[in-house]
Amino acid sequence: MTPGKIVIRGPNWVGDAVLSIPAMKAVRERFPVAEITLLVRPWVAGLFRSAPFVDSVWTRPKPGVTAWIETAREMRRRGFDLALLLPNSFESAWTAFAGGVPARVGYATDTRRWLLRPPVPLPEGRPHQADYYLHLVEEAFGEARRPDIRIEASPDEVAAARRLLSTHRVDADRGLLVLSPGAAFGSAKRWFGDRFAEVADRLAEERNLHVVIVGSAPERALAESIQAALAGPATILCGETDLETLLGVLSLASLVVTNDSGPMHVAAALGVPTVAVFGPTDADVTGPVGPRTRVVRRHVACSPCLLRECPIDHRCMDRVGVDAVVRAARQLAAPPAGGDA
Repeated sequence: MTPGKIVIRGPNWVGDAVLSIPAMKAVRERFPVAEITLLVRPWVAGLFRSAPFVDSVWTRPKPGVTAWIETAREMRRRGFDLALLLPNSFESAWTAFAGGVPARVGYATDTRRWLLRPPVPLPEGRPHQADYYLHLVEEAFGEARRPDIRIEASPDEVAAARRLLSTHRVDADRGLLVLSPGAAFGSAKRWFGDRFAEVADRLAEERNLHVVIVGSAPERALAESIQAALAGPATILCGETDLETLLGVLSLASLVVTNDSGPMHVAAALGVPTVAVFGPTDADVTGPVGPRTRVVRRHVACSPCLLRECPIDHRCMDRVGVDAVVRAARQLAAPPAGGDA
């Protein structure tokens, strides 16, 4: 059967959603005339509003049982032929089953094997998350050309970013060094603010870039501490960008320096030079994907621990020095006018 209407249940978090893009593109290439609906949480939807590989974006809030039932009823009303379930949750499989979707493709995990048609065995080893999602598509529909992860900010997203920057009297065409010093997972993933500041001062001066700090509203205090430590000026946008505007801001950047975070993956997928500091998480599994990325990390015996808070001395991050991050950035950035890097 060639499905006419496909629903893709997308990942719940921005970074995972970015890493699922090659899998979504592969579905579009496999079924070029199908109507593809992407079902995601509201805080992820902005990533895909202008994506050419899906036809529509459907959002549902984080569910309880009542929301599960409502989602299943809506699936049945929409009459999907195929559901591709990228999360491993029981909920995603149950709603497709109860929603009457005849083909329900997902990994056989979380006690949900009986809900899937077909259940796909987990891949061996610990593949990168982007390969993990793509493997599911290939196992279900056959191997195909492996799509890239690249996305582009829409003209509306870029325009919104320019308007926001202009309210802060920032010329977006001057060149931006964007810092993303936060990390939603926990403090263990955060490199030190004073080191972000030192990196920014060195790179902004030699590249003639304006420093912009992005993040959520709760990360504003962190951004202000970095701003205070900087020798030069910086603009804080924490809490001022929805995901679409963040896409626009990152697309205008000349360089992004970041922790392991959602903005890291967005910047990498946009093709922006991106330097990412890793400590407790595993860059081999969740590192940024793209030719213009560099990961800076120091191997210690306890990393990757995947803990939210470091129970000892944060050695995996403490051993990442400013010079290493600056060196990685210089490898990515274009030479400054009139000289070499």
